[in-house]
Amino acid sequence: MAKSSQADPQIDDRPLPQDFETALAELESLVAAMEDGSLPLEQSLAAYRRGVALTRVCQERLAQAEQQVKVLEGDLLRPLDPAALDDE
Repeated sequence: MAKSSQADPQIDDRPLPQDFETALAELESLVAAMEDGSLPLEQSLAAYRRGVALTRVCQERLAQAEQQVKVLEGDLLRPLDPAALDDE
């Protein structure tokens, strides 16, 4: 069985993007390619692995942003009251 990096070097060998927007755009592109069913099995597996890695990048960036907001807001952060949204 061929190694995954040999299956599709375009998918596996590129470094992961470090910003949220680029990672999300690439993830959306991979999902679209996988959903249309045009990728062979090995490329689909490589795309899935890359997608998992991109998802982790996105989750990490979102967690970092959330932490920054918490630091900036300090004690002002409080749970959302869904009833307050209905009043608007």
